[in-house]
Amino acid sequence: MKSLSKVIYIGLIVLILIPFSLFGMPGLVISAPIALLCGLIYAFVFENPFPKFNKKCSKYLLQVAVVCLGFNMNLQESLKSGADGMMFTVVSVIGVMVLGAMIGYWLHINRKTAYLISSGTAICGGSAIAAVGPVLKADTDEMAVSLGVIFILNSIALFIFPPLGHLFDMSQVQFGTWAAIAIHDTSSVVGAGETYGEVALQTATLIKLTRALWIIPLAFATMFIFRDKTGKISIPWFIFLFVAAMIFNTYVPMPSEFTECMVWIAKRGMVVTLFMIGASLTLKMIRSVGVKPLMLAVALWIIISFTSLIVVLKTVA
Repeated sequence: MKSLSKVIYIGLIVLILIPFSLFGMPGLVISAPIALLCGLIYAFVFENPFPKFNKKCSKYLLQVAVVCLGFNMNLQESLKSGADGMMFTVVSVIGVMVLGAMIGYWLHINRKTAYLISSGTAICGGSAIAAVGPVLKADTDEMAVSLGVIFILNSIALFIFPPLGHLFDMSQVQFGTWAAIAIHDTSSVVGAGETYGEVALQTATLIKLTRALWIIPLAFATMFIFRDKTGKISIPWFIFLFVAAMIFNTYVPMPSEFTECMVWIAKRGMVVTLFMIGASLTLKMIRSVGVKPLMLAVALWIIISFTSLIVVLKTVA
């Protein structure tokens, strides 16, 4: 069974990376939502044969894909299209953190768990939780519950946000802004943006990565709130490489072949990342998520999604 699961795991990754052509038909290009769905189905049918590799590879592949995406973005145009979302970022991050603390206290949820879930919702999902957890000195159970509940909602978001964007007749800039604010993890934000369109992808990526930089001040605030100055702060350095790639693409003439290659790596890398994220789901993770933490995460998600939707539709062209 383990040998079969390994063969299928590797085969799916190859299929996602390389669009095979059968019987003279055009190659089947696997989209981001389908890749995530394949990963989820795989996780429920088989036990992941490479759990450690899957976790590390999905993390670094996501970072490589994001940096490569920067080589297809113009710095000046990107900053102009993402300006409205950046302004809303400050209010939404602080608002979600405050609301999370209040709702968590009302639901009698463990303080650290509520704080981790709020951090994941406010900034960038699992990345924020992984960065803030060591500062909090959160234990294994607190981390597992927080990551589990954010993971579940993040997976759902990739499937429902693009159809909702079309339902509300959102422009690509509007959808990219909304997705960056309301979807948890960078992986699903980029996946949803790619599904919606090229401009949505660029807008969503820029705003989400700007939002991710809030990990740094949040980590320092966490030290103060929990009175612990010995915690280790994890800085998302790859974001600065993404900005460097945008600057390079804007001011240094490059052959189109190079840009096309970077875009291919970015998009295929992101799709493979989503498959790996889906394949990392376990029944143990689902069982670890209690009702109250799920209620907190859903409540925060609904509030930030609905509020940001109204603001984006009214203020972003």
